[in-house]
Amino acid sequence: MTKLAIALLIGLVAGCSSVTPHYDARFGDAVRDAKKKMIINPDAGKNPDPVVGMDGKAARETIIFYQGTYKTPPPVVNVINIGGSIAGGAK
Repeated sequence: MTKLAIALLIGLVAGCSSVTPHYDARFGDAVRDAKKKMIINPDAGKNPDPVVGMDGKAARETIIFYQGTYKTPPPVVNVINIGGSIAGGAK
């Protein structure tokens, strides 16, 4: 009975030990490094200058047009003319 109790105690103590002490110290470093390499300007939020290139009215109209293309998509235009006819007409 004592051998069983000792074996159970050893099993419980072994279950509480840490298996990967050195691996956990650097967990996530590769993801953080890749994220830093993908950011063009990490200090962009500290720049108080406004964005140059488009005023508010033009930006608003662009967004409205962009969202409208999902409601009614523009007509499909056949660019590749495989059959040799112009604009789908028969010869």
